[in-house]
Amino acid sequence: MTAPIRVLLADDQPLLRSGFSLILSTEEDIEVVGQAADGAEAVEAVERTRPDVVLMDVQMPVLDGIEATRAIVGRGAAKVLILTTFDRDDYLFDALEAGASGFLLKNADPDDLVEAVRAVAHGHALLAPEVTKRVIARMTAGASQLDPARGVDRDRAELLDRLTEREREVLALVARGLSNGEIAGELFLGEATVKTHVSSILSKLHLRDRVQAVVFAYEAGLAPSAD
Repeated sequence: MTAPIRVLLADDQPLLRSGFSLILSTEEDIEVVGQAADGAEAVEAVERTRPDVVLMDVQMPVLDGIEATRAIVGRGAAKVLILTTFDRDDYLFDALEAGASGFLLKNADPDDLVEAVRAVAHGHALLAPEVTKRVIARMTAGASQLDPARGVDRDRAELLDRLTEREREVLALVARGLSNGEIAGELFLGEATVKTHVSSILSKLHLRDRVQAVVFAYEAGLAPSAD
């Protein structure tokens, strides 16, 4: 049998922690191994409980979720799934820079929470659709500020040259927030083939996950602007 996914819950609201624990604990492949009421407790609890995924709130006392994420990911101790709100882009992008692997809105359905934990645990980055749109909008705005005469910076251009034409197509679709299955349908490929392309892209571009791939694609001007 495969070992269950070990999850640590970090949120300063006990009621929310209890609710998340109840949802996740009913799944046979997920085990809640601990809880923390602030970021400092989360960092300590990660060392003690060795979770696979930390479900991390942002606004917490003592140490906020952004700094806690930076400390946890920086040590390679666990993957972090951020619980974010729709109206705080600053939190979203700070968490992205800190190394979070996923972003989920607190009003998400319980099934979405479960699937998000599974996705992050298995090495996939996850962005809620609403959050993806915000990431794309911010990355597009950043790309539009590039000097047209300068174009894509030399480092990114050299990395892009490592990709095949098909890999560039896949990366552009990843940047639009499409899943492997959706990309397979778009390009008439098998899903396993798409997965292989994505892995190759991450390796060639020295990226950690799909979240970083979205950022790279938009900063490099590879993907079209969002509406």
